[in-house]
Amino acid sequence: MGTGKEIEIGRRRFLKGAGVAGAAAMAAPLPAQSQTNGNRKRNVPPALQAEAEQDPPVNAKVTTQTTCGSDYMVDVMRHMGIEYAAAIPGNTFKGLHESIVNYGMTSEPRLELITCTHEEISVSLAHGYAKIEGKPMACMMHSAVGLQHGSMAIYNAWCDRAPVFGIVGAMMNGDTRVGYVSWVHSVFDGPGLVRDFTKFDDTPASLPHFADSAARAYKFSMTPPYGPVVLALDEHLQEGPLPDGRAPALPKLPTTAPPQGEIGAVRETARMLVAAESPVILADRAARTPEGLRLMVDLAEALQAPVVDRYGRMNFPWRHPLNQSAVATQRIADADVILGLEMTDFYGSTQRQMQPTAKRISISASDVYMGSNYQDFNRFTEVDLALAADAEATLPSLIEEVRRQTTANRRSAFRARGKWLATEHQAALRASREAAARGWNAQPITTARLCAELYNKIKNDDWSLVNGTIFQNFWPQQLWAADKHYQYIGDSGAYGLGYLPGASVGAALANKRHGRLTVAIGGDGDFMFAPGALWTAAHHQIPLLYIIHNNGGYHQEIMWIQHLAATRERGVKDRPRIGNVLDSPGIDFAKIAQGMGVHAEGPIRDPGDLGPALDRALAVVRAGQPALLDVVSQGR
Repeated sequence: MGTGKEIEIGRRRFLKGAGVAGAAAMAAPLPAQSQTNGNRKRNVPPALQAEAEQDPPVNAKVTTQTTCGSDYMVDVMRHMGIEYAAAIPGNTFKGLHESIVNYGMTSEPRLELITCTHEEISVSLAHGYAKIEGKPMACMMHSAVGLQHGSMAIYNAWCDRAPVFGIVGAMMNGDTRVGYVSWVHSVFDGPGLVRDFTKFDDTPASLPHFADSAARAYKFSMTPPYGPVVLALDEHLQEGPLPDGRAPALPKLPTTAPPQGEIGAVRETARMLVAAESPVILADRAARTPEGLRLMVDLAEALQAPVVDRYGRMNFPWRHPLNQSAVATQRIADADVILGLEMTDFYGSTQRQMQPTAKRISISASDVYMGSNYQDFNRFTEVDLALAADAEATLPSLIEEVRRQTTANRRSAFRARGKWLATEHQAALRASREAAARGWNAQPITTARLCAELYNKIKNDDWSLVNGTIFQNFWPQQLWAADKHYQYIGDSGAYGLGYLPGASVGAALANKRHGRLTVAIGGDGDFMFAPGALWTAAHHQIPLLYIIHNNGGYHQEIMWIQHLAATRERGVKDRPRIGNVLDSPGIDFAKIAQGMGVHAEGPIRDPGDLGPALDRALAVVRAGQPALLDVVSQGR
């Protein structure tokens, strides 16, 4: 074991000197008022009475040490390229916490702690960061209860195919648990809670075991389909000294090659696409990187084929003439061959519109790895050819085959198709602009005006929109020009409320080093799940413009209750709002943000006030700080 020194110290002196290594694990004596009249249980909450009966020994032995396992854990994570760890403090990972702040943050390469106010925020922050930076950051959760809090966010990351490196503390040895709270916060198999929606988990029993598991977890997380992983780290493994005082070797990380489509299947895919008269390319999470976005353009242009983006990621430039997302229904209805790339719901995107004779081809890494309990795989889709492979990794060989098989006659037909599609794209753009102008001065403010005015203010910046846009009717895709992979990162994956506040801060953290302007438009209901994420942005000076799309509640649910009420002939005017609106009292989102040190304005009701408010908020963000605007908006 590492060198150490045992010190005998009286109980009260011990408590005054709680900074001595290991002292935080000891229970404090009862407050004076709880020990009067000889009744040691007086004024002690029932839940703590059992713990109150356990007195530390008068002469506690505290060991100082010169090495610790958690320093080595920090080195392993830094060796893997992890630069941040998000956490709300928890005593089961206090060893790692101390190592990060006193070792990881004071030596190179830095591993920085991002302070959060809820485990769901910690995980969603890592989720948003990963989709911008293309690699995981760590998030730490306290034993059983912390992982329970974070589990919804882990499920979002699973459904969104995002790499997240999760760490949960553990108290594996029952002999060293002190009191009631330690026992109810302990679990023998903590990762079992999230095993159905993580790619890998382990509970290492030694530091070499930790190194192996961390490397394996990182590799699995970063192998398509990407996904979250969780390691449970025993507190004694973190806090104990290094065996023999020497750190184990750091693991060697391989360069991981994602699975590519089998060449025979790639050639057949190319043959079907080249021969098709009306091929369509559908993409959901196909482009993870700048290279993936470039390859998507190369494939579409090689075929002069229309692309329909389902907006899981930034799959295709929004103003490219081959982008036909605005007229997706018509393109799919006309198609004779449909190529689906990393589709989440291939069935729902095509089944009702496509011709019975149309052929479907799927390229998806989800076919390589899929759970069976949670139903995120959606309805089974009958396809004519399925390539179990990563779409982005398969695109180079597919593009090469398309070009090789394209004859002069087919190339001429492709050019004619491309000219027609460019005309259709411009017509759809004009229609979108005309639709956006309707109700321009209406109150509540239309989502079209909100998105149009925001874009007018940021279009000359290097901007990044980090929210899904379904609840803004996809107005950014209809009106904005975007051609960089980080300019749109999709939604939560599982549509779990509470995702965006943390994820937008994580995405903004990743964008900060690149000098990008990060903006998010999020619902009022979603914000109320995790408003504390704004404190993290203010505390760490993470620039972010967060716009509350304040439609007064859960608008989608209002529509559903209205639909059912109409079906049952009970009226749709007032009562469907019960349980679905956030009024009486209304929520002052600006005050919430201001209370956490964030510049905030609102509620903004007059559309004429929106532009000046955006100017003021963006000035704050461009200066390196977060800002929030509460915009009273129409439902969608």
